[in-house]
Amino acid sequence: MTVKYRLLTLDELQALEKEFVEFLVLNGIPADEWQRLKQNDPKTADHTIALFSDVVFESILRKARYLEYRDTHHLHLFQCLPDQLILVAMEAPASEDIDFTNPVFLSSAMLTPPANIKVYTTTKPYTLARETELFQMLQKGCVISDDKLFKALCLAL
Repeated sequence: MTVKYRLLTLDELQALEKEFVEFLVLNGIPADEWQRLKQNDPKTADHTIALFSDVVFESILRKARYLEYRDTHHLHLFQCLPDQLILVAMEAPASEDIDFTNPVFLSSAMLTPPANIKVYTTTKPYTLARETELFQMLQKGCVISDDKLFKALCLAL
């Protein structure tokens, strides 16, 4: 059983129960057959869950247009285009008393960045398939976001 991304957790599967049932039906597996597979053929059942997990993640990643990474000294906002990432970032030296996770500080820094904050933008083509690269970024702490903060920082540059 090989998954492209990762297996959904039990909680995630439970939250997607309706979608999973639809997936089973689309793949010709009625409820009674699914129960039989779970009991008598756990490898096939696990393989089915792996396939569903990949479908879910692929769908989420294809729709992702913006990612965000924030910690106390870094704000990295990514626009995820079909062929490249656009990064707009703010970074502060670790020695500074700055916290990009604080919304009040972030709002003021966006209006008037302190002199010790580096603000920049760059682009990078994907080195892997777009969805694979976005998944790896999510695994490293990025979150899917909307365009508001990205556009606000672009306007502040």
